[in-house]
Formats: sequence, C-alpha cells, structure tokens
Amino acid sequence: MSDATLTDTTPYPLLRELSNELGWGLAVVRAAVLQAALPQIAAALADQSTFVTHPWRRLHNTMASVERLLDEDAAVREREVARLNRLHARITGAGPNGTSYSGLDPEGRAWVIATLFESSVTMRRNSGRALDWSAQEQLYAEFRRLLAAFGDDASVLPEQLSRFWPYYQQMLSERLEHTDAVDAVLYRLLDAVPPPPVLRDQRTAWAAVRSIAGPVAARVTVASLPPTFRERVRIDSPVLSDALMVGAYRGSGLATLALPVLSNPWTLASVMDGDGDGDQSASPLFGALLRGASAFTSVVRAARPAQPAASGPNRDAEPWPAQRFFVNVLDQTGDGTVSWPDLAALAREVASRLDLDADRETEVYDAFHGWWRELSAALDTDGDGVVSLQEYVAGSANLPAPALVRLADVLFEVTDVDGSGTISAQEYRKLLHTGFSHELPGPPGADLTKSAFTTEFMHFMAGRRPSTAWERLTTDS
Repeated sequence: MSDATLTDTTPYPLLRELSNELGWGLAVVRAAVLQAALPQIAAALADQSTFVTHPWRRLHNTMASVERLLDEDAAVREREVARLNRLHARITGAGPNGTSYSGLDPEGRAWVIATLFESSVTMRRNSGRALDWSAQEQLYAEFRRLLAAFGDDASVLPEQLSRFWPYYQQMLSERLEHTDAVDAVLYRLLDAVPPPPVLRDQRTAWAAVRSIAGPVAARVTVASLPPTFRERVRIDSPVLSDALMVGAYRGSGLATLALPVLSNPWTLASVMDGDGDGDQSASPLFGALLRGASAFTSVVRAARPAQPAASGPNRDAEPWPAQRFFVNVLDQTGDGTVSWPDLAALAREVASRLDLDADRETEVYDAFHGWWRELSAALDTDGDGVVSLQEYVAGSANLPAPALVRLADVLFEVTDVDGSGTISAQEYRKLLHTGFSHELPGPPGADLTKSAFTTEFMHFMAGRRPSTAWERLTTDS
C-alpha cells in the first residue's frame, strides 16, 4: 500500500499519507460542498466564521491545528483535541433562517468526518489509483478513531464500512439541502479572496488567476459530486465538466507520483511562505486546505444576507479613521455590524496563537466579553444587539475604557509566559506574528514593560493610533 505502515507511531497513518498528496485538495473542496449542505453547518458558517474577512489567517491557524491532530505524540494530539472542543463549545446560536447550531452537534461533526472519508476515497478512484477494500476499511477506521478522539460517540457512524455506504446515501437523499452556501462553493469559488502573502504585490495577476480558476474549479467540483446529491439539489453538470474533472484528478495523481517533492504540501507551504525563517513546520494538510479555504470564504459570504451599500464602506477604499477602524478591525465576520461573534473571533485568535490552557483561555474570552458589554452599552443606541457602522462613528470618540484596560491587563499576563514582568521579543512575536509570513516589526530594543504594552494596545484598540504590529493580529488576511 506504500509506506503508510512505516508511520505506525500515529493512529492515522493512511490519513497522513493521503493528506500529503496534491489531489487531496480536490477532495477537501468537494467535501466542503457536501458539508455546507447540512443546515446546521451552513448556519454556523454564516454567523460566526471569519473566512470572509481573514481567509489566510484562519487557514494558518487551521494548518497548525491539523498538524497537532495528526502528530505522533499522543500528548500533543490530546491537548489539541481539548482546545478544539473548548472552542467548538463556544459556537452556538441560530443562523439567518432560524436554524440552530452548535459546534458540538454530533450529527454535524460526524458528517464532516463522513464527507472527508468518502471524498478521499473518491479522490483516489478518480486519480486512477483506487484504494482497495482493505485500504478503505483502514482509512474508515482511522476517521472513526479521529471522531472518537474528540469524545464523540463513534457509533454515529456505522462501525462496518459496508454499512457506511447506506448511511451516506441516506444523508445525501434526505438530510441535505440546496443552500446558498452550496452555490457559493460551486459558482463563486475564489471570488474576492485576497492574494496569499507571497503574492500580495501581484494583485492584478492574482485577480486574473481567480477569473480563470473559479469557473474551472466549479466544473471539476460539480462533476465529482455524488449523483444522488446532484439530483436532490438540482445541480446540473455543464458540458465538458466530466473531462475537466478527470483531467484534474488524473493530473494531480500523476504529479504526486512523478514529482513527489514538488507536489508535496510541505513544499507548497515553503513557496507560500515567501519570507519564512524556518522556525515553523508546515502542516501535512497545508496544500489541501489552502485550496479549500477559498471555497469556505465563498460559503460564508453567500450564506450571510447581503448588506445594503450604505451599511458599510468599501474595504479597498480609504474612509476616514473611525470608519476604517470599524471595517478593518472590529467587524471580524464582515457582516457590516459588530457583535459578540466579532470580538469572540479576536479572543479565539489570541488563544490559538498563544496555545493557552483552559483557565487562561477563559480569562481571555471573559475579558473580550467584558469589552463587548462596554461597547454595546455605550454604542448600541437602538437596542438591536449589534453595533452598526453609523452607531460606532457617532459615539466612538467618547467611549468608556475600564473594560478595555482590563483586557490589556489580561493580554499582558497571558503573553508574559515566563512571568518576568516584561514581554520579550519572542513572546511579542508569538502573539503578533502573521500567518504564512513570519516577518514582524519587533518591539523596541528593550523588552516591553506592562505600561508600554498597555499604552500601545489601548491606542490601537480604541481606534486612536495605527499599529503595524497589532494590525497583524486583527486585520491580516
């Protein structure tokens, strides 16, 4: 079966092997369509995802997470599972159409695993290197093991592979819906996704690539979807889509066989990280999820109701300071308003970068929530539970600050890992480094004192003074 058995120190040897293949990116995008068709997943994406505004930042965090999930060290895997479960436990609510969701929903989590397994099998079959039944059983067992590692009841997925396929067909024909999110993945793939760091000086070229790659990706993905699903949601496969799909999968398979070094996601990570300094290893799933990120960006944008033109500024324009700060910093989810999910996204970013334990993580969330209560009490003049751009611009000059000061204190404490009373360049970098590009304007020559750190943070988060370093945390795509 290749060298999968050589990595017997991990419970997911075959999954690790497949995730290193170029074609697995096609499988992830395909799975994204099927996941977005489950109502509760689409609702969660619409309400709380930041892929719209910060796709590459979210992708980098996903890379780090998945790498830890597949690590050979059991302690690393267990710590990451616990962190993700805490994160998902905070994701609850109701989407725009009233569909309730929870990050711990058993059906949704099982469906994510199911789609990734089936899409991986399909990827290998379409690439001309089909997994035999024994290998499929091994891969299925690994995916169920991954589900169980999160504390979920693995029996949500049938134990035997032979019984998985009837379950899968039933989900395709009975539970899935043709949501706006599905259309977004298929027909607006790569739409408006900012260029990755290494291409940020080539925006015109990036736009040209998007205009060609989008329609091709849509046809390839549509042709690869299960016929039962296409029939249920009434999606037709355009002319020549089958040929494009076969070419894409076969081409990726040949690239993996003929040019394993160049097509390996580790190499692609190095290419993406234009100024990497080698202190961070790329995830084995980097290449796959890089392509999948563009799909999810469009998923969330489509699932969210369109905002009137007057409700928010053009992100590429140069509006006056309060307006720009609202758009680029506070509105993390990109829906034209600020609410708790926006500040929760910042709390999640801090906790992820610092890899905090449960107690410290709770402190960070509580501090951000305190700041949200302070903002909403001062600015939500119509009592609708969100702060609009107009409300922020009208009241931002006279905002209270006690909760923001408390947030600065908490961030200093969790960043000062060694308890020295100052923040070193290394600690500063860990909090504020950007996703795929490691360059970061460092702090002053001396370590940052609490007073200096708080002043810098307060001036930026109150919208009074730009900060290149803090923008890496809050505005970097």
